[in-house]
Order: sequence, then structure tokens, then C-alpha cells
Amino acid sequence: MRVLGIETSCDETGVAVYDTARPGPEGLRAHAIYSQIALHAEYGGVVPELASRDHVRKLLPLIRQTLAEAGLTTADLDGVAYTAGPGLVGALLVGAGVARSLAWALDLPAIGVHHMEGHLLAPLLEDPDLKPPFVALLVSGGHTQLVEVDAIGQYRLLGETLDDAAGEAFDKTAKLMGLPYPGGPQLAAIAETGRPGAYKFARPMTDRPGLDFSFSGLKTQVLLAWRNSDQSEATRADIARGFEDAVVDTLAIKCERALDAARCNTLVVAGGVGANKRLREKLAAIATKRGGRVCFPRPALCTDNGAMIAFAGALRLQAGEREGAAVTVLPRWDMASLPTVGSGRSGL
Repeated sequence: MRVLGIETSCDETGVAVYDTARPGPEGLRAHAIYSQIALHAEYGGVVPELASRDHVRKLLPLIRQTLAEAGLTTADLDGVAYTAGPGLVGALLVGAGVARSLAWALDLPAIGVHHMEGHLLAPLLEDPDLKPPFVALLVSGGHTQLVEVDAIGQYRLLGETLDDAAGEAFDKTAKLMGLPYPGGPQLAAIAETGRPGAYKFARPMTDRPGLDFSFSGLKTQVLLAWRNSDQSEATRADIARGFEDAVVDTLAIKCERALDAARCNTLVVAGGVGANKRLREKLAAIATKRGGRVCFPRPALCTDNGAMIAFAGALRLQAGEREGAAVTVLPRWDMASLPTVGSGRSGL
């Protein structure tokens, strides 16, 4: 089954084709991403109306490009998957409208995919031997969640952020120290030259039971440290290293607790922060100590992308899930409400 995947939940336009007849990563026939970073940089953050308009401009050319790279035409497709939520409502409507129109015109089945389920399943795209049960750490944009996965579509939330997500904390902390948008990746880059231990920040909410996160207080600690420093490049790097170590340690401590709570030794990590080198090293060390395993998608599939939507949609379409012709998006959507794959129920 060849499925076209469309992702337009925020500020990246992603398109991919996934073929279920090919095993593992070979099934990804082609994928392309257009980032709106340059468009939003002037404003220091995503402007929803501009994001929606740019998706309108870029989506159809990106679909043509992806199909050409896959050596396919629309006549070769067997289904269409699109991000139906959560996300910016205008941006979601662009992708949903195009996807539903294509499906109607080509008489193909279509499926709306939960954005976070796409992230959660991305590691399975490249590792077909990876099967539930496992624990998933989802660290994408405005989300930081720990999820117990008993089956695809059967999810139980173990813990989540009470305020800023880890990715937001990276971006906001970078902005506090004068780094341009988007600052998170740049902060992680300069942290590589920082001195370990030069600045020691709290590991939020690790001194009490539970699996929830909070990063807003950590952000405030960094702001105070930066204001009271000489604000040199060396100090910026030291503070960045201290901040990154605090976030990584906090995520790692909570992951280990979640594995204990779920009586499981397999951890899946997905989302933009999942590309962080130090986080990967820390979680790999924990997995080795426990005699378990940790699975990450390749860095290119950590960010928002069409490949994860095509793959997640293909799993549900292949199981017989179908939706009506209505264009439906859910800017807020609880992943626990999704049906188990193969149950015959629609997710929307």
C-alpha cells in the first residue's frame, strides 16, 4: 500500500510516500521538508497566519516534487494520510483540505493522523523489529510526555509537562541569552564548548515522586545567572552547558522512573529534542545499565516531517480504518482517545 503523508501542523511543510510492501526504512520511497524558519525569524516566533499562507504556497509543489523523487504519480497511490491535530488550526486545515481533496478526486481512502502518534511511531519506521510494549518519551515542540505503549493506538499517559515543554525551554532560554530564533539548536551547539559544572542548575521535580515535568523555574534560574554574569561568549557557553545538563538529567531521571513503573526495559524517544546528542548518550547509558534498549529515529525524522505521518497513516489504513469526506481537524486532541490499530474504529 502506497500512502502519501502530509504534515502541516506548525511551521514545517512535510510530504512523504511510504510503501508498506517494502520492509522497514526501504518503505520510505521519498520525503521532503520545507522549513519556515527564515519566514518567522523576523518575529522571534511562529506567526500562525503567515504559517498557514506559506503552507498554501509550498504544499502542492512539494507533493509534486516528492512523487517525482519516488518515481510515482498520483495514479500509483493507494491512500492519503494527513496531520489532523494537534497543532495550529489554520495550518492543519491547509494540509487536511489538500489531503481530502486529493483523496476525493482519486477515489482513495484517507486518514487523519495524530501528530504525536506520528512522532511516537517514527522509530518503528526504521526498526520493524521494534514492537510494543515499551515506554515512549515524546519531546516535540510544545510537548514533553512519557507514555506507556501497550499496542499501537493503546496509550497511557504516565507524565507530562506542567508548564514549558523541554523544547520550549530550550528556545526561550536561548532567546533570554540573546541567541536568534530558533535558539534551541544553537544553544545546544554552544553548550558543546561549555565547561561541565561551571553552572549547576536544579533538576526540576526530581526530588519528589511522580513523572510530571516542569521547566519554567529552570528557565528563570538561567535568566538570573545570565543577568548576574559578565555575559561573555565563554560564560554563555558555560550557562548553556549547565542548562542542557539540567534538562537532560531531568529527562533521564524521569525516563528511568517510567521504565520502572511500566516494568519495561525498552524506551522509545521521538521529537525534536530527541536529536540532542547529550540526551541520546545519557539514555543509551541507562538502557545499557538496565540490559534493555533505547530507540531513536534518525535526526532528520525527529523534527516534524511527512514520513512519520505517511507511516502512521499507512498502519491504520492497512488495518482497514477509513474516514468520511468531511475536512476535520482537532487543534487539541488527547492521544489516549485514539483507537487501537485494527479495532475498526476511526480516530476522528
